[in-house]
Amino acid sequence: MDGAYAAFSSLELDRPATHVLRLTLRAPGRLNAVSGTMHRELAAVWRAIGDDDETRAVVVRGADGAFSAGGDLDLVLEIANDAETRRRVFHEARDLVYNIIDCPKIVVSAMTGPAVGAGLAIGLLADISIATPSTRIVDGHTKLGVAAGDHAAIVWPLLCGMAKAKYHLLLCEPVDGVEAERLGLVSLCVPEEELEDRALEIASRLAAGAQPALRHTKLALNNWLRTAGPTFDASLALEFLDMTGPDVHEGVAAVREKRPPRF
Repeated sequence: MDGAYAAFSSLELDRPATHVLRLTLRAPGRLNAVSGTMHRELAAVWRAIGDDDETRAVVVRGADGAFSAGGDLDLVLEIANDAETRRRVFHEARDLVYNIIDCPKIVVSAMTGPAVGAGLAIGLLADISIATPSTRIVDGHTKLGVAAGDHAAIVWPLLCGMAKAKYHLLLCEPVDGVEAERLGLVSLCVPEEELEDRALEIASRLAAGAQPALRHTKLALNNWLRTAGPTFDASLALEFLDMTGPDVHEGVAAVREKRPPRF
C-alpha cells in the first residue's frame, strides 16, 4: 500500500472490506518468522494505523496456514552477540506491546498453525483473538534460555490466571485452539475453514459500529494491561539480560538441531 504505509515494506497490507485494514504476516518457507525488519515495522505500524482515518478495525493473520513461528533465530543470535542490536530490539519489543495496547482502532487476530513469539504477542494482545483447533500457541522463551519477556507477563495472568500462566510459560507447554478458548486465552475457537470469514465478519461489524463508544471501551479496558506495565517492563529487561548469558546460544542450537537443550 502507498501513503502512510509505504514505509512498511515487510508487511502485507490490504483492505478487504470498508474501513477494515488487513495485515498479513508472510515469510515463505519460514512459517512467517519475524525478521529484524519485520520486528521493527510491527512495532511502528500501530501508530500509523491509529492515525489512519480510513481504518476503523484491523484483521491480523498469517499466510500459508501459519500465524507466525516467532522471532527469526538469526535475529536472536544478533541480539545476543551485539549490544547495539540488543538495545534497539529491546525498545522495539517494548514499543510493539504498548503501541498495540494504545492503538485506538479495534484489532482482531486470526490464528492458525504455530503462534509463537512476537507474532503471538500480536495475536493475544488483539482486542478479539480467534484461533482454530490446529492453532499451536507456545511461549518458548524459557526453552530458548531467556525469561518470558515479549508480552507474556502483561497479559497471560489476566487472560487465563496465574496458575495456568506459570504452567505454560515455565514449561513452554503448547496450547491448541480448543484449550486456549477453554482457558480464556483467546476469544473464540472456530473451524479452520471459517477462520478468515469469521475474522472479517467481526471486524466489519466493529467497523460499522459507533467508533467513539468502541474506542473508549477499549481505552478503559486496556487500563488493566497498563496497570501491569511495570511487570511487563521487568520481564522484558530480564529477557534481554538473559540474552547476554550462555544459555541462549545452547537454546538456539537445540532448536536448530531439533534436540532437547542441555543447559
